[in-house]
Amino acid sequence: MKTVKTVDAVGMILCHDITKIVPGEFKGVAFKKGHIITEEDVPELLKLGKDNLFVWEHIEGTLHENDAAIRIKEHTAGCGLDFSAIKEGKIDFLAAEDGLLKVDVDELLKINSLREIVIATLHNNTPVKKGTKVAGTRVIPLVINEEKILEMEKISKKEIIKVLPIKPKKVAIITTGNEVFYGRITDKFGPILTRKVNEYGCEVVYHTFSSDDKEMIKEKIAQALNSEAEVILCTGGMSVDPDDRTPLAIREMGGELITYGSPVLPGAMLLLAYHGEKAILGLPGCVMHSKRTAFDLVLPRILTDEKLTFEDIAKYGHGGLCLDCPICTYPHCSFGK
Repeated sequence: MKTVKTVDAVGMILCHDITKIVPGEFKGVAFKKGHIITEEDVPELLKLGKDNLFVWEHIEGTLHENDAAIRIKEHTAGCGLDFSAIKEGKIDFLAAEDGLLKVDVDELLKINSLREIVIATLHNNTPVKKGTKVAGTRVIPLVINEEKILEMEKISKKEIIKVLPIKPKKVAIITTGNEVFYGRITDKFGPILTRKVNEYGCEVVYHTFSSDDKEMIKEKIAQALNSEAEVILCTGGMSVDPDDRTPLAIREMGGELITYGSPVLPGAMLLLAYHGEKAILGLPGCVMHSKRTAFDLVLPRILTDEKLTFEDIAKYGHGGLCLDCPICTYPHCSFGK
């Protein structure tokens, strides 16, 4: 720090808060530490009795908090983001469009382990709306050694925070089960799934029904694969009961089976497979009656063209328990996090 006359301080950075008191009306901070003094500030500072100020004196190899925050933002921010104006060394990262937040958690930990540098984010794989604050960054001291920022840039990857756009896809729904196929009960799955995929702008282009006969299910899946549908949802027949043949039918269609089962409640009997670029999901009955299930966790990721692995599904065990709250606030809750 150094002391300068207030009239000579324009363009310099204040090193301490300055309080303003108006008896009976106001008492608080008029100018905060880190504020860059302007011509318009000088008369007000003089009115507050500040003829001299402590200001930051630049020393080679150091960065002001604002400059450091900009460096952090430029290193860590990827696609799909807008940014707030910088204020007191803080920058907010905002979703530039509806999409899915992706955070490289391992790289984030590297940066936050350096000390004096802070990046806070929402959870990885959170669906977000345009304008949602997804992350924020700042440095702890008013002035930071530039070596700390250089170290961050050296040890961590770039673009570790991004928002991927949701890509609405064409969807096929195959409702299985003798009880629906033979008209014993009304199909409830179709309307629920249509509403869920419509939330992401998807269009249902094929909807058919099948009995529990394995060969009929395979025939319906083949028709869906030959249609314009990019995602195929098979509903019902996913348990271990002898009449439930959907998992076997999907297996026998070939392709790559990622998992039959997920560490998510509700949604333990989820099946995920890929046939070329098309995803096939076997959806358990809980999707019909629970507000949120494993399906809600994997669907937005599929719609960003991410190809999920078994490890991706296995990781959902930590946070995979839905509390079935009376008022659902998903995705602003612990489910899937």
